Amino acid sequence: MAAEDIEQISRLSFVVKQFEGNEDLIRQGDSPHAAALVLSGMVGRYHLLANGRRQYLSFHIVGDMPDAQGLFIEQMDHAVCAVGRAVIAFIPHADIIKAFEARPPLGFAIWRETLIDAAIFREAITNNSARPVLVRMTHLFCELFYRGRASGVAQQDRLELPLSLLQLGEALGMAIATTNRTLQRLRATGNADFRDGVLTVKNWEKLIRIGEFDPRYLHLKKVPAL
Repeated sequence: MAAEDIEQISRLSFVVKQFEGNEDLIRQGDSPHAAALVLSGMVGRYHLLANGRRQYLSFHIVGDMPDAQGLFIEQMDHAVCAVGRAVIAFIPHADIIKAFEARPPLGFAIWRETLIDAAIFREAITNNSARPVLVRMTHLFCELFYRGRASGVAQQDRLELPLSLLQLGEALGMAIATTNRTLQRLRATGNADFRDGVLTVKNWEKLIRIGEFDPRYLHLKKVPAL
């Protein structure tokens, strides 16, 4: 971004709030007037089903704007909650629109953010509907680790991932028993482990082969060294 764009961003007003695990920052049916920016922790986008279960659609980490769509639609058709403790900055939509008018490249940047979200949704549909359970779980772990390294929140081989087995299953369309068995199979490969909210990658090259992971759909300009 040009220096003028960065200066315009620095002038945006915002309110910072802290959320506990599973606490909603945006509810399904809301008409929000501010956009969320993740400052720390992780949040999950989900659909709330009639039986009270959740289908997680995507996860978002530091630097992500998980509800940028709210700038362009009247009512949210999904919810966003904290996954573990998270700190969120809320930026008024009116201020963002004024920034777009002053610096059109900022509008293009937000638009690009929503397009990448759509690419993640498409990959999640393919993952959950067409891949075997071991590949499915490994692919999600690869995506989150890759994005974590790109954003700087992952260490050399570790990423804090405060997901419960229930949430992991809800993201992957698996019953909790299937989730547990699949995780044990992944551990048995010796290439990764997920335990106590921490993902540890032991052999990245073998892991991406198991997960059939190709990061090009993420369209990251900053490619992490792995």
